[in-house]
Amino acid sequence: MTRFMNRTTQAALDMAILSLALWVAFFLRFDGQPPFIMLKRLVFVWPWVVGLQFGVLALFGVPRFSWRFIGLREVTRIVVALGLTSALLLVMRIASARLFPVWGYFQYVLIPFGVIAMDFTIALLGIAGIRALRRITTERKATKRRGKGIAKQENTILLGAGAAGLLIAKELVSRPELGMRPVGFLDADKSKVGTIVHGIPVLGTTEMMQEVAEEHGATLALIAIASARGKDIRRLSQQCSRLGIKTKIIPSVHDIVSGHVNIGEIRELNIEDLLRREPVQLEEDAISEFIEGQVVVVTGAGGSIGSELCVQICSFAPKCLVMVERSENALFESHRALLAQFPDISLIPSIADVSDAERIRSIFLEYEPQTVFHAAAHKHVPMMESNPGEAVKNNVFGTKTLVDIAHESRVDAFVMVSTDKAVNPTSVMGATKRVAEIYVQALAAKSKTRFVTVRFGNVLGSAGSVIPIFKQQIAKGGPVTVTHPEMTRYFMTIPEACQLIMQAGTMGRGGEIFILDMGEPVKIVDLASDLITLSGLEPMVDIEIEFCGIRPGEKLYEELSASTENAKKTSHPKIFVGQHVAIDSFVLKEQLADLQVAGEMGKDAITERLTALVPTFPTGETPSSEAAPAQATPSTGTGLLQTATS
Repeated sequence: MTRFMNRTTQAALDMAILSLALWVAFFLRFDGQPPFIMLKRLVFVWPWVVGLQFGVLALFGVPRFSWRFIGLREVTRIVVALGLTSALLLVMRIASARLFPVWGYFQYVLIPFGVIAMDFTIALLGIAGIRALRRITTERKATKRRGKGIAKQENTILLGAGAAGLLIAKELVSRPELGMRPVGFLDADKSKVGTIVHGIPVLGTTEMMQEVAEEHGATLALIAIASARGKDIRRLSQQCSRLGIKTKIIPSVHDIVSGHVNIGEIRELNIEDLLRREPVQLEEDAISEFIEGQVVVVTGAGGSIGSELCVQICSFAPKCLVMVERSENALFESHRALLAQFPDISLIPSIADVSDAERIRSIFLEYEPQTVFHAAAHKHVPMMESNPGEAVKNNVFGTKTLVDIAHESRVDAFVMVSTDKAVNPTSVMGATKRVAEIYVQALAAKSKTRFVTVRFGNVLGSAGSVIPIFKQQIAKGGPVTVTHPEMTRYFMTIPEACQLIMQAGTMGRGGEIFILDMGEPVKIVDLASDLITLSGLEPMVDIEIEFCGIRPGEKLYEELSASTENAKKTSHPKIFVGQHVAIDSFVLKEQLADLQVAGEMGKDAITERLTALVPTFPTGETPSSEAAPAQATPSTGTGLLQTATS
């Protein structure tokens, strides 16, 4: 009943405004003293003109718009509706004057042109203005209500006066409970200086931060650039740190577009922000064709890469996703999260070990997958040095089992996730992953299944990686342990890695090793310093950094491509492809049989058999190699691409 009354009241107000607009237009047209004949004409046309206007507004849905949330889109509809009505009145005015003699009642439809024009303007201002007034008063009341109990708001500089900055400005103005009072924008674009964005002035460029902060008493800077690159964020955060200004940031473009967060979720800076790269441009049509409507298997579905792969695969609407994982708890958590995010996707949680041929075969027989993403592996270098037999069992023969069954089942495409450590390996883990790559390439040469491998380095925040370890050490008060002052690694976010894995899966004819561009290298010691600083502490003052020495199997520098693979560019700017390496399948079969036997005999026997399969193991050197590999430049697409995991 209340809703009906509100709608009735709003309709009555609209008609009152339209009536008032027509009367005011007549009186303005004749300087407040319309002739008697015009007053008669006004009274005659008043009901049908207002009725026509309200009818067209109703046709465009204007009475159904919520007054509290009126915006540019709704105002545009009002303009079009009233403009159409005025056009009809003009046509009737011209037609009546030409077709009928100016006598009798026909003279009363001859509305003066000036009245029609003024009526349109006044009606538009009234209809849109009353709604805008309602929105303003409602938002002010809500703002005051939210602001109650807020002890203090920090004067805040907004860095970036673009589209994201505009949205953030609106958010801060309407939400005082966030505790931030925007005093102005700073932007790298000098042409924006002096302009006003949502009532907030652009005070200068980012180089003027000190002057602006001192003048306005700003103690907080908010990076409001959703597409900012890591080096820009690092520069701005360091500039703020030198001035003693706290820094916060809005989410990245990827986080916003993927639906993980909204743009108003302001947070503290983290290490991922400092290493952020340009968003990956995906060929979504190709990926959709690759996944949509398909039965897809993901192994290692509870791991860092596997679980994110599942999320991104589901966004392309597969017919069914079979999640293979041997850890019950990891699978439970991954499956539960996917159910909440994609309730309409058929999700099959399958507890299984990829080394268990009988179990894997039963899964393939039951669900008949068309596409397989193989992300299951043992990945920790020192751990596999201590347990080489398990590395062989899982990384080599688990992969072999899965690959053989995919071949037997005539799967359309098989994508194996590999690692930089497979290139000139110095560790058991790297050597076993290289053997897995070799086997995938060998079978690809004779299989109808399109087997491809995707190789990349470190992913930020994966389970057991360096960043979570550093965070734990900082939380305990230090020290933060770094293996070597010169150790460098390349980093990529988990979502970015998974996007490129799917993209690479759409490419190639089989047997290729696709290599992801990992960006610029980062010293591990610099990473440790950044994490300490982001925690509000000072490196070597509040938290010590200690060098503990290179662990077994580790290298100072990692490579993503061996020189013999001659990696070249693909159609995608962030994906390279290594050339095929000739493989004698008969010799490979014998060597794998020897390795399987050696897997039960201890590390020396395993190392000997792995060296037969991967001649560069365990030294990581070939006769022509240098002490430290040269970095490839993306423009050439050849040479060695350095990267690593720690």
